[in-house]
Amino acid sequence: MAEKKLKITQVRSIIGHPARQKRTMEALGLRRINHSREVVATPQVLGMIDKVKHLITVEEI
Repeated sequence: MAEKKLKITQVRSIIGHPARQKRTMEALGLRRINHSREVVATPQVLGMIDKVKHLITVEEI
């Protein structure tokens, strides 16, 4: 079975947000606004996405 992939894009700045959210964005591989990454939808990644959902957009690939 093929792995489910997601495209995540940072749409808001992390300035002024808690350090934990900044580290989560770094762990997802997002560095700046409009930066995108393709990630495999594992439970760990989905949890990280849920914690910073106000800073990113998510699309299924």
